[in-house]
Amino acid sequence: MTKGLVVTLDLGPEQAETVVREELAQVGFGVLTEIDVSSVLRAKLGVDRETLKILGACNPVFAHRALEADPDVALLLPCNVVLQAEDGGTRVSVVDPRSIIEGSGELAGLADEVTNDLKKALDRCEARAARLKELGTA
Repeated sequence: MTKGLVVTLDLGPEQAETVVREELAQVGFGVLTEIDVSSVLRAKLGVDRETLKILGACNPVFAHRALEADPDVALLLPCNVVLQAEDGGTRVSVVDPRSIIEGSGELAGLADEVTNDLKKALDRCEARAARLKELGTA
């Protein structure tokens, strides 16, 4: 299993998604794709489940650098960010690029940079969720 970076926010899924999108943007990531897994399962299989959404996040600067180093990196784009309702909050997981980029050199260094920015975004999400809870708006 691929390793991920995980935080649990004391926010409902909709509010958590807003926070995650905004904090990803603060570190240069935009959301290119969105898959509402819960809705798809409900529509196609009649299965009800808690919120499960996958956001495909991309930082164009990092993506360009990675594709210049190895065009096959396109297989790994965009970075998946998963929001899942869990115990009254929302679990946010992001693929750890270091777990899917092997070796050393330019791509490994880039994977470290991407991981650092994704961690920064998740840390900001946690801090913001805590502030919202303190203010009573969570």
